[in-house]
Amino acid sequence: MAKLSTELNRYFFEESRGEKVSLSDILTLAGDSIFGFLFVILALPSALPLPAPGYSIPFGIAMLFLALQLIIGRDSPWLPAKIMNGSMPLKSVQALIKKGIPLLQKIEALTKPRLSSICTSVPGRVIIGMAIALMSISMMIPIPGTNTLPAMGIFVIGFGLVEDDGVISLLGLIICALGAVISTSILIAVIWGGSSLIDVIKEQL
Repeated sequence: MAKLSTELNRYFFEESRGEKVSLSDILTLAGDSIFGFLFVILALPSALPLPAPGYSIPFGIAMLFLALQLIIGRDSPWLPAKIMNGSMPLKSVQALIKKGIPLLQKIEALTKPRLSSICTSVPGRVIIGMAIALMSISMMIPIPGTNTLPAMGIFVIGFGLVEDDGVISLLGLIICALGAVISTSILIAVIWGGSSLIDVIKEQL
């Protein structure tokens, strides 16, 4: 499989497409790394510095569903037909892909197969699945600050799974841990009052 950024650029910008595109259509690019590919694609909108509104909750639900399948040891993912066949305007998807390709290329420059057991072993996939499940739940919380960093963690982990790069997946897990701390801090601040970790950081800057 060619680099993901190259494949996405070819699929969405070099070949003719209809006015609508579905997830099942995009999966023709996935090859054997379908779990990682799905996490990259589904996390991308919310992981961008300027995330597109409206994607975090439905894509978070889909990623939670996929994460649970990783935890129970499925070799290939399954998603309901409603999610697989739900269509999005081609122009909207192209706009997201155009924003995301520079980020994809930066990570691709760092990835290569190493410490692959983290991505392929049962314990490694269980830990990854649990981290993605927690971050997916955080993405579904309708409070600012609880979705971008968790989505970025999932995005990076997904890239590690695509390339069998355990180092990149470990980096994604670290980002997820930081996302969990910040999301928990924000929730505590909202529920009980006081300053969240983000507020404290802003005050120090």
